[in-house]
Amino acid sequence: MSEAIDSEFGSKDFTYVDTEAGLVELLEGVGGSSCERCAIDTEADSLHCYEEKLCLIQFAAADCFAVIDPLALENLQPLVEFLDVTEVWLHGADFDMRMLRRTFNRVPGIVYDTQTAARLLGARKFGLVNLVEEHFGVVLPKGSQKADWGRRPLSQKMIDYAVNDVRYLLPMAKLLTERLHDSGRWEWFTQSCSSARAIAEMRREKDKDMIWRISGWGKLERKGMAYLRALWFWRDGEAARRDRPPFKIIGNDRLLEYAGDLQFGKQVSLPERFPDSPVRRFMAAIEGVSDLPEDQFPERIKRSKGKRDSDAEHRFDRLKALRDNVAEGLDIDATLIGSRATFERISAQPQQVDELLLNWQKQQLQAVLTEFFDSK
Repeated sequence: MSEAIDSEFGSKDFTYVDTEAGLVELLEGVGGSSCERCAIDTEADSLHCYEEKLCLIQFAAADCFAVIDPLALENLQPLVEFLDVTEVWLHGADFDMRMLRRTFNRVPGIVYDTQTAARLLGARKFGLVNLVEEHFGVVLPKGSQKADWGRRPLSQKMIDYAVNDVRYLLPMAKLLTERLHDSGRWEWFTQSCSSARAIAEMRREKDKDMIWRISGWGKLERKGMAYLRALWFWRDGEAARRDRPPFKIIGNDRLLEYAGDLQFGKQVSLPERFPDSPVRRFMAAIEGVSDLPEDQFPERIKRSKGKRDSDAEHRFDRLKALRDNVAEGLDIDATLIGSRATFERISAQPQQVDELLLNWQKQQLQAVLTEFFDSK
């Protein structure tokens, strides 16, 4: 069923879409394949389930606002095809593109990010709430940020919150587009968005030899690493059994603490809140490592950052300072021109400039790079 619902915020109604007929009607109503642009946002249940899933798609086009329920719809192909032939505006697009890629095995053909646009125009506070207040004088509520979007029915408060995540995106897109053109930065924007989209399109399989290496693993001995690996996979199994996020089973700090104690022969135990079955599996994981030959302990990874010497350090420092000066003159965050890691690689391997920087970044740095490489 699809129905119009009066929103608590703003003057326009929106439509809740939970049938295929309602979805087709919605898309035809905004012009179908002739629709030039739309805005979307997504909600997932990553704070509440083991494997996050797409739970809601907020949609805006022209004067139409809708909440699309993917948990109620078996066939979302009409929406996928629609998004592939129109401009799709998002805010902080990385998460949304990842959810779309995971759910539909594809990312919309053209994705524009209002957050990227704002940053390229010099914004230092570029969250959606900040930009909506700056441009429209409206303070958006934050109350449902951590809500369980997989539960049904959704409360009116949650729906209102969701709709407001797209309510202002198209008017904001229009304002930012005009400013990008006026400032000569539109090409910077399109190149940056295309690059982010290309990265999102690349599906990466989880490396089982890396996934357990949580922050702090490098301080452990190889035996401690073996315990950490075993305990990480124990926790992952418990999270899957209970359909809970792993951090809600037990935190990373506690896993590291256990591994550190176990490598020195100390005994460890789970908090009393754990029932007998997971405790038995926990102890079995520990015993499995105790019986493991040393040659099967994890290897310590040597992270190579290229050959580093005092000359290389000086080259990087000089290049970074030159980048920072260019960014200051443009009144943008220096990392938009290139991250620290990017410039470390350039200073060590200048032949990689073309693959590491976008065209607009190279253009802004042209004089700087010429000066830098001529002085090497």
